[in-house]
Amino acid sequence: MDTADEIGFNRYTILNLHALLSNNLLPNPAASGRLREFGVGITNSVFTPLGVPQLISEFFDLILEKARQIENPFEQAFFVSVHFPYLQPFDDVNKRVSRLAANIPLNRHNLAPLSFIDVPEEYYVKGILGIYELNRISLFKDVFMWAYERSALRYAAIRQSLGEPDIFRLKYRDEIRAVIVAIVMQAMRKDEAIQIIKNVAEKLQLADRAKFIEAVETELMGMHEGNFARYRIMPSEFNKWKAGWDS
Repeated sequence: MDTADEIGFNRYTILNLHALLSNNLLPNPAASGRLREFGVGITNSVFTPLGVPQLISEFFDLILEKARQIENPFEQAFFVSVHFPYLQPFDDVNKRVSRLAANIPLNRHNLAPLSFIDVPEEYYVKGILGIYELNRISLFKDVFMWAYERSALRYAAIRQSLGEPDIFRLKYRDEIRAVIVAIVMQAMRKDEAIQIIKNVAEKLQLADRAKFIEAVETELMGMHEGNFARYRIMPSEFNKWKAGWDS
């Protein structure tokens, strides 16, 4: 979300997604975020993925190019869910990359995310094996659609229970967090805090300044021993600030 403009079916996104998902999981740490340079086998399958590094790189780019040309977000998601595991472009963690990458077009179109959390592993594996060994996508398509329907229902229920997010607080979440952390870490008293909040607010759009000050003050007034950890503040730092603040 923070780098939405840069996220897409490009090398930057997919390679770094692999690096994040495979961190500390591969025998060779340098293999995270790097295309495969040797042949691999598939457990419980006779399928042997492509083993020539130059061809792996070429077909990896071809998959990305074709994915970008697809307009329908669900077709994009399904396309990468099929082709990344089939190519096996990385040493390992390929299917996990494909499942997360499938959410890129869904996020871009503000659609419910895809998760296989409720899908029995056996169904997912059989669908993938049908692609590996028979080049048939029918079973995996059924699993994919079933998984998305369940994900959408779960997501809708969560959205309904949580309500709508505060757009203003989302817009200035970094600034709000930074000023609160500064106030607590420096054990500021109320008069000092008021001044630093005003200084930060003056850098914002005029129409947002009063609401920003109100949002920060509301957060500070609502801080207690059960919620300050969300700002990554240590207990000793919170207690020192709280003692001065209350006095």
